[in-house]
Amino acid sequence: MSMFDSGQDQIGSDAATPAYGHVAGAGVDVTHRAILYLEDISVSFDGFKALDRLTLTIDSGELRCIIGPNGAGKTTMMDVITGRTRPDAGTAFFGQTIDLTQLTEAQIAQAGIGRKFQKPTVFEQHTVFENLELAMKTDKRARHSLVAQLGPVERDKIAATLDLVRLSAAAGRLAGTLSHGQKQWLEIGMLLMQEPRLLLLDEPVAGMTDEETERTVELLNELNGKHSIVVVEHDMEFVTRIANKVTVLHEGSVLAEGPMNVVQQDSRVIEVYLGR
Repeated sequence: MSMFDSGQDQIGSDAATPAYGHVAGAGVDVTHRAILYLEDISVSFDGFKALDRLTLTIDSGELRCIIGPNGAGKTTMMDVITGRTRPDAGTAFFGQTIDLTQLTEAQIAQAGIGRKFQKPTVFEQHTVFENLELAMKTDKRARHSLVAQLGPVERDKIAATLDLVRLSAAAGRLAGTLSHGQKQWLEIGMLLMQEPRLLLLDEPVAGMTDEETERTVELLNELNGKHSIVVVEHDMEFVTRIANKVTVLHEGSVLAEGPMNVVQQDSRVIEVYLGR
């Protein structure tokens, strides 16, 4: 049975599928600037402490890069934010009032948090245009979504997203024929169709060519300020070109935080990460 035949909403259905769903992000209270607030988050797996009293604040409209060695807790942190993992202790709030620890993955997606995993997940047997159309629909059954008539507002929204993610010329191509980088852009576009307040991007330029990386820099710089964005990435040159602020994780907690040029000079960061 395919993901389309089930007739079920695809939100949070498996580990490799990002959450696409109708969101109501406008209801997020950011009167105190912070759109995401993690305090003293701890997570353990079979005695291994993946997160150790992690505290992190992301402001509304901020683009924050999260770096750190393998095993630092970056993926677990994103799992906690999106509801895939429940913390053993600590609090996680989206805005001032939305307690993420009390919501399911689907409810978190509906609240306005979109996540893109490292490996792009698109509907390869559908066109680029249809992928964006499917992402916009609240009914995820393909047969229903693809026969529903689009109005001019919806078509304009898809056209604007295609232009933003540099895929206007590929709108009629099957998603499966796109390059790796183009699939990454398409998935970002699918998330943007939901108008999320917070985007979580896991290694968005991994496997990209230099040209694709350059265009991704341009894309994220265009999104900066319009969305709150958290990027987990290992490519330090890429991070330097997009980040206003960098957080370094090590052994499940924050080791250092600040502008990239300051973090790069931190002796602790050099020892545990940059010097490797």
